[in-house]
Amino acid sequence: MDAPRDTGQAQEADVSVPAVLALLDLAAKGRPDERDAVTDLLLTERLDTTTVAQVGRRVRELQGGMARLRRRGQELSALFSSARELAELHDVDLLITRLVRRAHDLAGTDVTYLSEFDETTRELKVRSTAGAVAPSFQKLRVPPHIGLAGKIVESRAPQWTSRYERLRDVPHVESIDNAVRAEGLVSILGVPLIAGEEILGVLFAANRDEHEFSPEEVALLSAFADNVAVVLQSARLLTRTRDAAAETQHAYDALAAHVEAMERASRVHEELTTAVLRGGGAADVARTLGAALERPVVILDESYGVIASSDDRSTDSVIDPPPVRSAVSDSLASGRCTLLEPTAGGFHAAVAVLAGEMMLGGLLIGDGGVELGAVEQRTIERAAQITALLTLKQDAVLYAEDRVRGELLGDLVSPDFRRHSSLPARLHARRLRPDDLRTVVIAVVAPEQRRAALRAAHTAAGQSGLAGEVDGVVTLVVPDSDPQRAATAVHDRICAGTGIGKLLAVAAPPAETLDELSARFSAARDCSRVLAALGLEAAAVAADAYLPYTTLFAHDPTSVRQFIEHTIGPVLRWDAERGTDLLATLHRFVDCNASPSRAARMMGVHTNTVLQRLDRVAQLLGGEWREPDPYFRISVAVRLQALSETVLAPSSQNRQRPQGGDSGA
Repeated sequence: MDAPRDTGQAQEADVSVPAVLALLDLAAKGRPDERDAVTDLLLTERLDTTTVAQVGRRVRELQGGMARLRRRGQELSALFSSARELAELHDVDLLITRLVRRAHDLAGTDVTYLSEFDETTRELKVRSTAGAVAPSFQKLRVPPHIGLAGKIVESRAPQWTSRYERLRDVPHVESIDNAVRAEGLVSILGVPLIAGEEILGVLFAANRDEHEFSPEEVALLSAFADNVAVVLQSARLLTRTRDAAAETQHAYDALAAHVEAMERASRVHEELTTAVLRGGGAADVARTLGAALERPVVILDESYGVIASSDDRSTDSVIDPPPVRSAVSDSLASGRCTLLEPTAGGFHAAVAVLAGEMMLGGLLIGDGGVELGAVEQRTIERAAQITALLTLKQDAVLYAEDRVRGELLGDLVSPDFRRHSSLPARLHARRLRPDDLRTVVIAVVAPEQRRAALRAAHTAAGQSGLAGEVDGVVTLVVPDSDPQRAATAVHDRICAGTGIGKLLAVAAPPAETLDELSARFSAARDCSRVLAALGLEAAAVAADAYLPYTTLFAHDPTSVRQFIEHTIGPVLRWDAERGTDLLATLHRFVDCNASPSRAARMMGVHTNTVLQRLDRVAQLLGGEWREPDPYFRISVAVRLQALSETVLAPSSQNRQRPQGGDSGA
């Protein structure tokens, strides 16, 4: 090869066509990876060194320009693809995954990943990866100011290292280093994702071998990161816009539902007010509220008896399962509607019907179509208030009527015959026939249940009888001439209508004339007092069946227990202390007219067994216990004690005492 001409002399340089074509090919490559190719080519054309340097510099500039154009083309292609995906995709996570995949293809590295920046914790959390295999790396969270990621966030500029393990100018955390080692990453390049003043995250490109990142690689990833930041920010804004639109629609729907509920509440209130003005009752409230809420509505009295319902439920039923009672009690304390969770008996809500602090009943709402929101619950509470007003109004009317009928009843059973003179005319004014007023029935309940029992008693008396409160006792006079049947009917009707579990109903013998009702009332009342003193709280009886005991103790019913204890107390204590049943033997002996053999046959034991037990009775009560006077008192005490231990229910039989040999002395 000839030496080049002297550079100091200006001369014309001729370049062959093949050389020009070769130079164009080198320039078109777009990257100056063959630094001596241009020089070698020009030297073959016998050009001076100055010309060679000038041409080489121009060719390399063209190569750089071509490289930039190609990189820009790649960036634009990626940007257009991202823009299309942004327009097509509604899922930000899927969009980020595709952007990371595109960055991975663009950078040509082993692993590419995007870490999202959390403004609250200032952590960087790996959001999406391409080429990563280690599970721990894909869930990596980098604390603030730690590692290469922390340096990128703080500097807001690209940072890289050819060997991560030798990176010493940033703080390290063992968990982060372990994750990097698990993935096998050696060289890492990271560029920030910045939109305006907000940093969104960091885009990383990493290799599993040592690599020096060139300025072109850094510039390429940075340029793509700018595009990613714009796309990501746009996607976030779009998501927020969609969320805001959804929230707006939700708010509009809620407002529309609220307006509908308010209109429904206003309509219910108007209809209930109209019901009050036209003299309606609880049935109108139940029907109106049930139609508005599209749910069954049941209205109870203070004893949980059904007084009205929207589904034609029987008014003889009682609804008082523990969850319902608890919900009504909670409403009584708070004055608000209480939801039953879970539902009980098909009811979803309950509210107490109150007049001041007095509970008049309850209002139950069943399951149905309309959701019980705040407006609906307030509507139910207003319905309960309307129900309270109607109840008070009806009670006032009933009280006035009951007062008149009660005074009439009081005069009927009064021993003062001066009060009987005007009875026929007063009965006629009330459309009552004297011949229908035959049997007096006393209903004994706890004081707090008397109001409910009195209301049910009026229903039980019907149009042909009378009911009221006389001397603090619920009293009825009914047409039925059978005392036991009358007592049972009154007992069952009041218990079914009120839910009262313990009620003692005592019926006197039928009266032939109005003047006899006073004595019948006294007989029934005296019998009820004696039975109550024996501890009987749930029974339906005819007073004549207990006439001997009533005659003995009517003057002082509380003395009946003292009489039993004084007469046969030693026998009762013997049985209680030793688990025997001498009382049963004594009872059979009394029933069999003091015949040991008959008592033995009735009990199914040997006569000697009965005699042995009677000897024990003699030791306890004294040797003269079988004398006429002591024996009479003992017989009465035994029967009274047996009566007090008998379960007297309207539909049950008296419990029989043990008859086997386990009644030993």
